[in-house]
Amino acid sequence: MKKLIILLATSLYTFTLLAQDGKIDIVKKGDQIPAFTLSSNINGNIDSKELEGKIVLINIFATWCDPCQVELAEIKKDLWPKYKDNPNFVMLTIGREHTDEELMEYNKKKEFTFPLYPDPKRDFTSKFATQNIPRSYLVDEKGEIIYMSVGFNEKDFKSMMKLIDEKLSEISVK
Repeated sequence: MKKLIILLATSLYTFTLLAQDGKIDIVKKGDQIPAFTLSSNINGNIDSKELEGKIVLINIFATWCDPCQVELAEIKKDLWPKYKDNPNFVMLTIGREHTDEELMEYNKKKEFTFPLYPDPKRDFTSKFATQNIPRSYLVDEKGEIIYMSVGFNEKDFKSMMKLIDEKLSEISVK
């Protein structure tokens, strides 16, 4: 009984701290994407300014995260093959707390054909959220976050792909 009380008290304390902090989500739908630079010795560097006028999917993952593996498998199977050749689409797949070398080793097993960008010190991911992965953010051509998700849900994933289709259609009409 004493262990249960200690566990409940600890859980309540942690929940209270998180609630007071209120900073799990740094950005939300409707916000402008934060300015950033991604650096990779393997895939080159990307500056957020280069993404203007594009539909951008940002996916944040970790190699040890099971839901991340499910989501990345869906990206590999359905999303990337569909959009990779569209000049108005960019996908940034960010390995939270991983180096280029770790991601290269990981990719030997996974055989992804999309680039993986390292974020060893959470410099990038801390502009979006403080915890919980996988995370996806869809950004429109004006730099506004139009969709975000935490975790993986197949229905939400399909909704996100439908939104990508809609936004890419709008851009091609202009």
